Formats: sequence, C-alpha cells, structure tokens
Amino acid sequence: MNLPPMGPEIIALIASFSYALFTLYGWFGLRYSTALVATIVSLASRTIILWIAVFLLGGIPEFAQSSLSLFVFLGLMQSVTSLLTFVGLHKIGTARSQPLRNAYPLFSALIAVAIMQEQAGALILLGTILVVGGVILISWKPDVPPPGYRWWHILYSLSAGALAGVAFPLRRYGLSITNEPVFFAAVVAVVSLLGALPALSVSREKTAVWNKKGIVYFIVSGFFEAVGALLALVALSTGRVVVVSPIVATTPLWNLLIAVIFFKDREEVNARTVAGTIAVFSGTIAIALGR
Repeated sequence: MNLPPMGPEIIALIASFSYALFTLYGWFGLRYSTALVATIVSLASRTIILWIAVFLLGGIPEFAQSSLSLFVFLGLMQSVTSLLTFVGLHKIGTARSQPLRNAYPLFSALIAVAIMQEQAGALILLGTILVVGGVILISWKPDVPPPGYRWWHILYSLSAGALAGVAFPLRRYGLSITNEPVFFAAVVAVVSLLGALPALSVSREKTAVWNKKGIVYFIVSGFFEAVGALLALVALSTGRVVVVSPIVATTPLWNLLIAVIFFKDREEVNARTVAGTIAVFSGTIAIALGR
C-alpha cells in the first residue's frame, strides 16, 4: 500500500481528531437511542465502509496467515475492551472511568520498549507522560459515585486501558509481517461486530431503542471511527508505538475544543482544562521532536 506523503505523527493526529468526531456523533445519537444500539450500528457502519475501501483499493491482498490470526484476535480483544469500557462507565461514572481508560499509552510504551525493543528517548517519555497527564486533567470531573460503587470497580476501566495499550504493539507487530492496514482494519471491524452481536441477542428488548435519528448519527459516528481506525493503523505501519500511541490518545483534547467552540453552555473552561490542554500540546510536540 502506498502511504500518503505525511509522517506517522500527522496521520496519528488526524486519527485522533477522527475519533473525536466519532465520539461527538455518538453522543448526538445517544440522545435518541441507547449505548447497545450505538455500539452495533457504529460497528456495522465502520465494517461496511472499511470493506468497501478494501475492494476499491484492489480487493483482498496477499497476507501471512499468522498476521491474519493476530488481527482476528485483536478484533475479539476490541469487543472485550468495549464491553469493559461500558461496564466501567456504568459502575464508576465518566469522571473516574475516562482517566483510567485513557492511560493506555503508558501500557503501550512499556510493552514497546520492554518487549519490542523500541527506542524511547527522554523527550518521548516526557511527552507520553505529559499527554496522559493532560488527558486525565481534561477528562476528569468531580462527581458523586454511582449507587453501589466499590473501589475494585476501577478494575473494569483499568483493564480496558490495559487491553487498549496491549493492542497497539500487537498491531505494529502484525503490520511488520504483512503491511496491509486497510485490509486488517476491515478484519478487526468485522470481528468486533460479530463479537458484539451476542450482547444484542441476549439483552432485554427495552435496552435496544431503534430510533431513526439516533441510527443516522451512529452511522456517521461509525464512518469517523472507520477513518480513525484506518489512519491509526497506517501510522503504525511506519511509525513506532511509543510515538503513535500517545498522539492518538489526544482525542479528549479535540473533544474539549469542539465542545468549547460549538457547545459553550455545556463545557466550562477552567484552570484544570487549560493546564490539561497545555500539557497535551507540549507532550505532542515533545514526542514529535524526540522521535
């Protein structure tokens, strides 16, 4: 596959923005429907879009069986990660769940350096810490613990973050065997969709609200998720995990900027969010300079 004339850092940054739009349109849809429908419809939209891209670019390419097996496993892992993320949101609330979930670049960097022997200088390590710290500042909001809260419920969100962190090095390894990011993005999408369907079949009918407006928003959300997933893999096909992972993780910054610009009455800008924004920008620059 011929890559666009951009460095992996720029591609990862665009992927991060695409994920922010995925979140935004998903939030629009949730005003009319439920999280279960959001998951199924957005995954279906993402799957269709990516497979159309595969066939527009020449069809299914040649690939190593080991690489395909790895990405099938990653698709199943993504289904589990999504489930843990939603359970974490339900059990401990957004304020506690999101910072733990968004700490995944730390897991990615640890695995990439310790196992894959990637080099991470002082600037990259500092940048990763700044990005993760900034994301936590941006996404954290004080709230009252949900009913039935237990301290060990944090393990749901922490496990989701750990799995997301493990996924980045595995994707990089799979692409080093067969460098076909479009095809493998489509493979992960269809496996994730199949992994999520059982939740729909076993759920009670009242949990699935099939509202037309909500479905349209979820389809658009799935489109941007497809773009983000594809670009993240393209960035990993040439960039190191320690560089790409923390840049993709800057999504909450884009969410904040979109909210401030278009939803001023819903998002408060304070010292915490300003400090988080500065940290994310500084960390991203440090990673780019230290690569």
